[in-house]
Amino acid sequence: MVPWRSILMATMGGFLALVLGCASGCGRAVLIRETDPVRAGPSFRGRVYTLIENEWRLTPNEVEIPEGWYMVPPSFVEGPHE
Repeated sequence: MVPWRSILMATMGGFLALVLGCASGCGRAVLIRETDPVRAGPSFRGRVYTLIENEWRLTPNEVEIPEGWYMVPPSFVEGPHE
């Protein structure tokens, strides 16, 4: 017969291992400022705005942005800003 303390310790140890495993690598986020330029990574896809007749229009479909292209805040670009 296994004493209840051994079962409790094993359960707590398993739970602790799961928590430490998730905390060490799961759900990491890198925050960037809105004013910082960024570069597209590999396989970057998404909807983008294009300047047509002096008006920014959102594309209906996703497009692939080549790796290494810069994405900058409007203050870096000449033209109409919202």
